[in-house]
Amino acid sequence: MVTALSRICALPAISPHNGGSGEEAKAKEIEKLISGLGLGSVEWQRVDDAKSPTGNRPSLFLEVKGACPRRLCILSHMDIVPEGDRSFWTLDPYSPVVRGSRLYGRGVSDNGMAIISSIYALHTLKKLNITPAYTVCLVFLSDEELGSSFGVKPLLERGLFREDDLVIAPDSGNDSGDFVEIAEKSMLRMEFTVTGKQSHAARPDTGVNACRAANLFSVELDEALHTTFQEKDALFDPSVSTFEPTRRAANVPNMNTVPGKERFGFDCRVLPSVPLDDVLKVVERVRDEVSRRSGTVIEIEVKRDDAAPPTSEDSDVARLLLSSIKKVLNVKPVFGGIGGGTFAAFFRRKGIPAVVWQQEPEGTAHQPDEYTEIEYIVNNAKVFAGMMSGN
Repeated sequence: MVTALSRICALPAISPHNGGSGEEAKAKEIEKLISGLGLGSVEWQRVDDAKSPTGNRPSLFLEVKGACPRRLCILSHMDIVPEGDRSFWTLDPYSPVVRGSRLYGRGVSDNGMAIISSIYALHTLKKLNITPAYTVCLVFLSDEELGSSFGVKPLLERGLFREDDLVIAPDSGNDSGDFVEIAEKSMLRMEFTVTGKQSHAARPDTGVNACRAANLFSVELDEALHTTFQEKDALFDPSVSTFEPTRRAANVPNMNTVPGKERFGFDCRVLPSVPLDDVLKVVERVRDEVSRRSGTVIEIEVKRDDAAPPTSEDSDVARLLLSSIKKVLNVKPVFGGIGGGTFAAFFRRKGIPAVVWQQEPEGTAHQPDEYTEIEYIVNNAKVFAGMMSGN
């Protein structure tokens, strides 16, 4: 399993919208792995993407018949985030290496070990001549990291999933393996463009400083959002809505110019009880006030994902997962919500209950020297095998 995970993570499946070449090479390697293990043939589903070198983005489906036609669908994603500044890495991100009990490399945790654990769970049942209790559908998807517009979203629209599917997305978890995600916050990503008038720094009176206006707007918006929306929900950790100023674009290249344009963003994870329209009203109110006071024009670009209904703790897929976790890990699972977005939300919006779980190192995804514990890869495979066999 470690060798197989190293093999697929040596292929950097970075979105062409994020500077990469996409998932094609990794998808072909996964197909080879599945074929080599004698698990059958995969079905390729492609979604057009003009930025991809191939003109499309692939996703793979592997379906193995079980004792009943109802499907257990385990969804993993092939794409990864870029490695970032390599000076923070102590190894080559795309040459996975074992150090002690861990495997290091970009994508080994997010989401490579889910791919390998699900494949080897099915492989183990085949070796033991165990017929799965459910028809097993392993799905390896593109474009999760940038919103799934070339992955699960269009595939749901194609009708490739069913209302009675048992859906699990192994894409969030903790070290103890006792956390099962059944709810996600709303997501609101806003990018602001502040336009003033460029001038020489020695004559700021002849210009309108977009940098100063952007600083003022960012601080006042931060304070207004946190003051207005103080609701708490114990299902989530953190239990409050978060409003974070994040990316800021470069402005003028030299020190002695007052910038006429600034661009920056906020990433907000909002409790489901808080309507995003109410958040946007506060944003617009603060924007209008700062714009008036500073003499600038402030434009807003918004990307939003309103929270999906939570999955019931009594759903069939939740009960099946909990039973397997208890037997494999001997822990009492707890249900909760997260601020991040996963595949599960798209299924919940379609009325298909979905859960998110895997045993994974906390705080390593997207970080330099990303790693996973080898023991977790094995444990996840055991839990998936238990679900497949109905135990």
